[in-house]
Amino acid sequence: MNLEEHPTVRSIRQQETDRIEKVAQPLDANWLRQLVLDTGADDVGFVEIERPALDDQREDILNAFPRTKTLISYVVRMNREPIRSPARSVANLEFHHTGDEVNEIGRDLVRTLEDEGIKALNPSMGFPMEMDNFPGKIWVVSHKPVAVAAGLGMMGIHRNVIHQKFGNFILLGTILVDAEVSKYGRPIDFNPCLECKLCVAACPVGAISPEGDFNFSACYTHNYKEFMGGFTDWTEQVADSKDAVDYRHRVNDSESASMWQSLSFGANYKAAYCLSVCPAGEDVIAPYLADKKAHLKENVRPLQQKEETIYVLKNSDAEQHVAKRFPHKQTKHVGNSLRPSNIDGFLRGVPLVFQPGKSKALNATYHFTFIGDEVKEATIVIQNQKVNVEEGHHGVPDLRVTADTKTWLGFLKNEKNIVWALLRRKIRLKGSPKLLLAFGKCFPQ
Repeated sequence: MNLEEHPTVRSIRQQETDRIEKVAQPLDANWLRQLVLDTGADDVGFVEIERPALDDQREDILNAFPRTKTLISYVVRMNREPIRSPARSVANLEFHHTGDEVNEIGRDLVRTLEDEGIKALNPSMGFPMEMDNFPGKIWVVSHKPVAVAAGLGMMGIHRNVIHQKFGNFILLGTILVDAEVSKYGRPIDFNPCLECKLCVAACPVGAISPEGDFNFSACYTHNYKEFMGGFTDWTEQVADSKDAVDYRHRVNDSESASMWQSLSFGANYKAAYCLSVCPAGEDVIAPYLADKKAHLKENVRPLQQKEETIYVLKNSDAEQHVAKRFPHKQTKHVGNSLRPSNIDGFLRGVPLVFQPGKSKALNATYHFTFIGDEVKEATIVIQNQKVNVEEGHHGVPDLRVTADTKTWLGFLKNEKNIVWALLRRKIRLKGSPKLLLAFGKCFPQ
């Protein structure tokens, strides 16, 4: 028998023809919106893959699913009172269960679309992620900018998406679809963020400045203590311990039990207070407007007054912030796990681990020349407590640094001694060595 005449083959050929004809026509936006809502989402929007807002992640999206023509962004509400609770086990239970719901909705939608002959892919809401890329980009799609582009809210100064109706008590999901849609969403024309600065007041590590700047390192080190980097730091404590007694001096029983809980149930956030206290959103704002003092008393003060351990890098802005604003909270030094494995990772990471407060007296331009395994030139400017990184050499440098790639990366990982590197000329300076010391203080390990 001719293969093309086989009943199964003929059926499949017809299905493929029907699928091509269906995908060739844009999906009706109203039908698709109702489908997503019926599956359990609380709001939804659509973004075309060519949208300029996706320029910085389009390549990664297409690598994950080359057929992508549309991104479906959807919102699932969290229950507000659990997130606000000082008992973070209650808050984390809400985070985890809502996250599971987001993933289940995504999976069900992909199944339904497949049954309709439409290919689709549902990246994870959060974890699991592509850990072979850690500490680089481990996520498949950045949900927040997609949600903003789809009209599902705007970023607040706390770097969370605030939905115009539900506030920031939401989790986000995204589905990549091999079809166009008849109508796409557009960003809303206002920011629901009230700029009330309650997130600034509640953050235990000072990660959010009153001006809206964000200290990624401070947030990552404490709030994500039991996630990727914190787990790495913990395993190194285990490896370095001489015996059980030494381990207990490094990691107390409560911390060991908390790590076990994260490993067995799911990694737990240590704070996320910025979400807890945010009063923005139509469904959220009324009690705040009615009695701001009551909102402070019920939602902000309990988090500020909570006695807890705050995890910080030694000599970091966060350590200084806790001592000044929350002297009743105990600080504990942990290692910096944001250790780059290549020079591109180092340059991408510079703005993330930069400590503005440690750069107050520094205004300098650095020219870096990396040689050896990786050859690259870069300019890092630290001025007015801000940092800027550019590839290539620009401007007049105050310090020129020429470094062997392996040696420099080893230095960043505390595996190489800077004095040894300078004596061996693995790292060479042209300019005052004091500027390198000042540079290092802006990036505590």
